[in-house]
Amino acid sequence: MNHWIDRRRSGVLLHISSLPGPFTRGVLGEEARDFIDTIVHAGFSVWQFLPLGPTHGHGSPYESLSSSAGNPEFLDLRDCVSRGWLSESSCQAVIDGGLDPKHARSEAAEGFWSHVAEDIELAEVVDAFLTQNTDWLDDYTLFTALKNDYQDLPWWEWPESHRDRSASALDVAKAEHTSCIRQVQFEQFLFAYQWQKLKQYAEDHGLLLFGDLPIYVAHDSADVWANKEYFTINDEGHCEEVAGVPPDYFSDSGQRWGNPLYRWERLQEDGFGWWIKRIKHQLARMHLLRIDHFRGLESYWSIPGEMQDGRIGEWRPAPGEELLEALQQELGKLPLVAEDLGLITPAVTELREKYGLPGMKILQFAFGGDVSNPYLPHNHELQSVAYTGTHDNDTTQGWFDSLSDDTKKYVSEYLGSKKQMPLPVIRSLFASVARLSILPAQDLLLLPAKARFNTPGTLEDNWEWRLDELESLKEVADEFRELNRLYDR
Repeated sequence: MNHWIDRRRSGVLLHISSLPGPFTRGVLGEEARDFIDTIVHAGFSVWQFLPLGPTHGHGSPYESLSSSAGNPEFLDLRDCVSRGWLSESSCQAVIDGGLDPKHARSEAAEGFWSHVAEDIELAEVVDAFLTQNTDWLDDYTLFTALKNDYQDLPWWEWPESHRDRSASALDVAKAEHTSCIRQVQFEQFLFAYQWQKLKQYAEDHGLLLFGDLPIYVAHDSADVWANKEYFTINDEGHCEEVAGVPPDYFSDSGQRWGNPLYRWERLQEDGFGWWIKRIKHQLARMHLLRIDHFRGLESYWSIPGEMQDGRIGEWRPAPGEELLEALQQELGKLPLVAEDLGLITPAVTELREKYGLPGMKILQFAFGGDVSNPYLPHNHELQSVAYTGTHDNDTTQGWFDSLSDDTKKYVSEYLGSKKQMPLPVIRSLFASVARLSILPAQDLLLLPAKARFNTPGTLEDNWEWRLDELESLKEVADEFRELNRLYDR
């Protein structure tokens, strides 16, 4: 047993961007603290969210410009106003939609650095932050500056000297882009400050933060640009092979994610130092961490770079045992959850169980097949995390509405309840023997399919849903508090 699951617990899944508030997406401000208050009152003790990194234009948190940086769009600009770094009029202009938040952050950065020049104590704190994070921050700040300079072109389309990181060319670029670099330094400093403040608030209220780590990093990212030797790219920066999965529940043609794969032999030669730093950095932010696509640590689906979907590829072995052993030796017990959905082999399960990592049980997957279906509640395991659905699923109401009449009848007969769906499904989640049960915020509110957060394999209308306000959650808090009490969560 992985002892971080110290008792029966329940949690709510809601990404930071889905928090309510006056900005175009949720931020690390008062609404986040109000959300914590609300779910803690409702008896939950875990808040799960998606990866925190800065995203590309499509908005997927699983395709980040840096696996270590925080998304500057989550910064609460009101905090900058209260500190005198940003004018109230500029902050209000962002809220009203008349000013690009990036311009407001630029103004705030200027105010911040002016304060740093006059405040010795603040300067020491900032200097310590920059020193402690230099292993990823220096690359990310310059990467961001160059992307801005090249109108957001991917790094492999930059001039060769910058693409291939010529030392002299990078020195010149650092001198030429001081303003942008300082803005990014400010954004990451403020993200770290606001995040740690939120983490402390969560801890003070008995709430665990449960994050998410994509197994792969984006091709167009500071990670790959600065560490090319660890990835399956050629001398021009193009992917020789890419990540994805063969056809499965979500897609008949499989999925081509487009991420470069790892050159595992190089990572292993270096003692998995890159991975260890990556995990350690995330665990400084959160208490629990889900490894997305865990099965890729045992074996991974390699798709030729020129293929446009996931139907053509091959499985190749990965040194997952050696990696987890190295992580365990460096970090001690691993507060990790394995996302073990899709085509899972006995070898993947054996690897997960050897290191005491809980797997996932999804109730929306439970009612296909026979009584041996591992997602049916009577087949759940203590060492697991149970969900009605994840961010990749429809809402449970939307899922139930889409079922055939025969399957709806089966669900109702299995759950033995004539109550309005999806309440019986939610109740069975709380009753599961799984130590941790997670309910998406949409399911707390019994929302229909239009509240779905993401549809895998598509690019439109994803990652945009958010709570309008918290009052609706507060209205059901007492009901869920009773469910948590009733099922000892």
